[in-house]
Amino acid sequence: MRASLAPGVWFLRHFSRDSWFRGFILLLTFLIYTCYHMSRKPISVIKSRLHQNCSDLIKPINDSHTINDTTWCSWAPFDNDNYKELLGAVDNAFLVAYAIGMFISGIFGERLPIRYYLSAGMLLSGLFTSLFGMGYFWNIHMLWYFVLIQICNGLVQTTGWPSVVTCVGNWFGKGRRGFIMGVWNSHTSVGNILGSLIAGLWVNEQWGLSFVVPGIIITAIGIFTFLFLIEYPEDVDCSPPQHHSGTGEDQDNLEDPAHSSYSDRESSLETPTRCSKEPSVKPAAISFFGALRIPGVIEFSLCLLFAKLVSYTFLYWLPLYIFNVAHFNAKESGDLSTLFDVGGIMGGIMAGLVSDYTNGRATTCCVMLILAAPMMFLYNHIGQSGMTSSIVMLIICGALVNGPYALITTAVSADLGTHQSLKGNAKALSTVSAIIDGTGSVGAALGPLLAGLISPTGWNNVFYMLILADILACLFLCRLVYKEILAWKTSLSAGRGSSLALTHPR
Repeated sequence: MRASLAPGVWFLRHFSRDSWFRGFILLLTFLIYTCYHMSRKPISVIKSRLHQNCSDLIKPINDSHTINDTTWCSWAPFDNDNYKELLGAVDNAFLVAYAIGMFISGIFGERLPIRYYLSAGMLLSGLFTSLFGMGYFWNIHMLWYFVLIQICNGLVQTTGWPSVVTCVGNWFGKGRRGFIMGVWNSHTSVGNILGSLIAGLWVNEQWGLSFVVPGIIITAIGIFTFLFLIEYPEDVDCSPPQHHSGTGEDQDNLEDPAHSSYSDRESSLETPTRCSKEPSVKPAAISFFGALRIPGVIEFSLCLLFAKLVSYTFLYWLPLYIFNVAHFNAKESGDLSTLFDVGGIMGGIMAGLVSDYTNGRATTCCVMLILAAPMMFLYNHIGQSGMTSSIVMLIICGALVNGPYALITTAVSADLGTHQSLKGNAKALSTVSAIIDGTGSVGAALGPLLAGLISPTGWNNVFYMLILADILACLFLCRLVYKEILAWKTSLSAGRGSSLALTHPR
């Protein structure tokens, strides 16, 4: 009979297997949401192609437009003077549907198998993204077609965020959640960059391919997700994560952080709890109003509303802004706009690192939002004075604008979805992330809409609107920032008291 493995050898093998699966889930969910954002980005790149000044182009011989028509190369119905309002309507068809659908999606996400729900959403997203591009090949010039496709796409894309956040939350505990999710959340910016680059390849020629190709890619990844996504660690005999220290003494540390325990930093994302190969009993899903009662959910949701308003205005209008102000062509404007997302990657990682170290999610968001306001003002006034200044300021603005947005939608959502007041019920993850991101999506819908309405009066007014939204986002975090400062003071006082007791023992 073979001798049993030494405990250390067994642990290394078991830990290695757990780590491999966790790494695979992190990579797969990263790829999934990269595809979601990649499929959303082309619309911002092709805006400058749908309406452009055609005076410098050679008109085809068989063209029926008049000689003095300077918009003959534009795509009807976006060839009229009100094209910004029409483009804003197309944007908001997606964003309003996304905002409404997000509140519903989280409820379904808790009650349906994530693998089926997410795969179906990706396949439908690929279909509707491709159908938008097919409008070019089918020579469709009716506004209602593009609006209807965007509404359908907005609804089915709500399957993505609650599902991937829940899946990651099922596999990873609290520990270094801010840093890990900061790195992981770069999928948003990576998807935007890939979407811009792919759309830029065909924007000046057959712009329909700018949508069809991303649609095919997200469909392929959706099939891969159906085959390989693992929802729970227990499904493959891996150890579930440790979300909290388990002491149960601080049930409400967000509501009263002055009494919170900072021992959560000691738990690692990779630290498993007791291994059990028996399937665990799945807890009941939390109600919508039950999720709202979790301390911090309302404040962070309202903050995200205005933070996402700013972020999505840049997402949908930055290429056109660069096209109009800096006078680059459509492809160059789309490529240059990717630097904003490069900054977003750095900002998300930086926000996660700082918030982990300080245990101050709200304070980290507030400081970055405060710094973002003057940087947006400077970018609008001197950012286009030269290529170097434009590149530097785009990266800085991207970091400061997307850092808080990334932190709230990932680490904060996961923290609140596994809050100690839930007594271990992690089923709230999907509903909490849907509430927070759904509220933020209301701002995401308002931002591009307001930009479309305000931009005819001048781009300066658009930036004033963004700066105001940034300030409002800060105001909603004031109470939580105050509580975090109290917690730091209490922690420092306790540390000094312990030091004095050791120095002067009785």
